[in-house]
Amino acid sequence: SSGNPPPWQIPKKEPPPPPYIPPPPQNPQNPPPYRPPPPQIPQQPRPPPQQNPQNPPPWQIPFKEPPPPPYIPPPPQNPQQPRPPPRPLPPGKQVPPFPQVSNDYFPQKPKVPQTPKVPPTLPPAQSCDVEKSVRVPCGTTGISGAHCESIKCCFDGNQCYFGKAVTVQCTRDAQFIVVVAKDITLPHLDLQTTSLAAGGPGCSYVDSNSAFAIYQFPVTACGTTFMEEPGVIIYENRMTSSYQVGVGPRGSITRDSHFDFLFQCRYIGTDVETVIVEILPLQNLPLPVSAMGPINVVMRLANGRCLTKGCNELDVAYTSFYTEADYPVTKVLRDPVYVEVQLLKKTDPMLVLTLGRCWVTTSPFPHTFPQWDILIDGCPYRDDNYLSSLVPVSANSGLDFPSHYRRFVFKMFTFVGSSVKDQKGMDPLHEKLYIHCSTAVCVSGQFVSCEPACHRTRRDVEAEDQTTNEPKTVVSSGPLIMTAPEQLTA
Repeated sequence: SSGNPPPWQIPKKEPPPPPYIPPPPQNPQNPPPYRPPPPQIPQQPRPPPQQNPQNPPPWQIPFKEPPPPPYIPPPPQNPQQPRPPPRPLPPGKQVPPFPQVSNDYFPQKPKVPQTPKVPPTLPPAQSCDVEKSVRVPCGTTGISGAHCESIKCCFDGNQCYFGKAVTVQCTRDAQFIVVVAKDITLPHLDLQTTSLAAGGPGCSYVDSNSAFAIYQFPVTACGTTFMEEPGVIIYENRMTSSYQVGVGPRGSITRDSHFDFLFQCRYIGTDVETVIVEILPLQNLPLPVSAMGPINVVMRLANGRCLTKGCNELDVAYTSFYTEADYPVTKVLRDPVYVEVQLLKKTDPMLVLTLGRCWVTTSPFPHTFPQWDILIDGCPYRDDNYLSSLVPVSANSGLDFPSHYRRFVFKMFTFVGSSVKDQKGMDPLHEKLYIHCSTAVCVSGQFVSCEPACHRTRRDVEAEDQTTNEPKTVVSSGPLIMTAPEQLTA
């Protein structure tokens, strides 16, 4: 019994091993203090980005460099670290790297100042191919080539002269000098129709020849307006050209060029600056769908051109035609427009396609206004100063059924109507044009003529009236656009 108590005392000695247990848990608490050094390790990779700012323009390239090493994830973490700037502020060692990161943002800023490259404008285009007989001298005698070009003139090595353009010069004694060339528009500008904003003594051209008109007047005369900006005095005037308008029962048109532009003289201290503001309204219009009549009649526009000297354009005009991809077709005023109307899916040689009225609108819908007549009863509209022409389709034209075709030519024009600038309705409208023709089928016979009565007797007209009571259909073309040629200024 006395031997049993000692074993009870032995377990009391067992507690010494537990004291060994507390030290190990204290050891795992010690490794956490070692965790701060690992965060210092990611701070060490930061020096490589310090090399990146050395190449400011391609600052994105250093980000592509990390892919080769397996440490790809750390670089993306670096951009996340700069997001919290307050953390690096306390450690002084971290302060230098962060301003270097900010340097990466600075290269983006120089991209913004690169945009000012837009302001410089290209010099106005002009042609110096002027015949010596109509050249207008520019500048003083003995002027150098560099000085000649600086005042927007042409120099051939010996002479300084005005080019085929509108040249504006502002003199130090407060004078406008404006030289206008007739070649600035197509059709050529009628120099007799140009005028300044206001008339009066000294406001018409002071000299002219067959190719140029010269204006010279004080900057305070002829309707010049005065404006003032800080340190700048501006004198502004406008030159326009008049044009002939044809007035019809359903609309008005013109085939003359319309010239309109603003020009300024700016006096800045002792310097003089010339500014030209050209007004040239152009519109790019969408392609519409051509209309097809119930008797299967189609209208096409021909575009054949002469390729040899002495060729007659009318003979080759109908050898090729515009396709749907070519519309809208662009034409200059007074350009010939070659039109062909064809009867489809008919093989009877006794059938003759006839045209009643052909007209032009600004809409694909034939009954809209304004309208301008091209043909009336199949004949050229006689109230047009530029008569259209009928083009005969002969038996030797190479066509299977020549009587199934009708052809005519008219000169390109533009409608005139009211606009914001001209409420009286005399402003050229730069709109698309559509050609429409009412058509019918006539059966030719021994005593029947299906040809239009343009130059025939009354008896022939009565005979035709008895044979044209066939149902008619209207066929339309794709759009035409009056393209204003580039006006040259200097």
